[in-house]
Amino acid sequence: MKRAVFIERDTLLNLATTKGGQPPSPVLLEDFRLNEAAKSALDRLKSADFVLIATTNQPEISRGNLSRRDLDRMHEILRAAFPIDEIFVCPHEEEDDCPCRKPRAGMFHEARFKWHLAFGQSFVISHRWQDAEAAHIIGSTSMLIQSPWLGHGHHDLVVRDLDAAVDKILVHHLHRQVA
Repeated sequence: MKRAVFIERDTLLNLATTKGGQPPSPVLLEDFRLNEAAKSALDRLKSADFVLIATTNQPEISRGNLSRRDLDRMHEILRAAFPIDEIFVCPHEEEDDCPCRKPRAGMFHEARFKWHLAFGQSFVISHRWQDAEAAHIIGSTSMLIQSPWLGHGHHDLVVRDLDAAVDKILVHHLHRQVA
């Protein structure tokens, strides 16, 4: 079984602005900007043999505000820039009651089946409570980046930024190898 790091796409892999108190996902290709600072952190995880999987809720597809073509192009840009193995997307709105929409764990279960993942040795990095809840459901460790969207639910660790999350994961990984 392989270990994975699940990474929320928006604000960690691509830059997002805050609008109405929330960081909206880009709906136009020209608004999609990579978070170049993420590259070295992802390279470090990849060097430690983690499967890197981006996860993202994209309800703007269901609302008709984001074309699947533009979303696919955004993801091509991500894959070209970062060592991402897979990107899982839920295109549904919250009202659709979809089992893959975070905080539910459908995308994570699909990834486990496809990549033969050990959830107990995997991590979820995000800035939102929904990802921490999904991590809790699947039995993975959540690493939340300090933000206004942490919520009050379960989360394992809160860190200052992506580099700090990767540092914690790699220390944990090395500790397990020695033990």
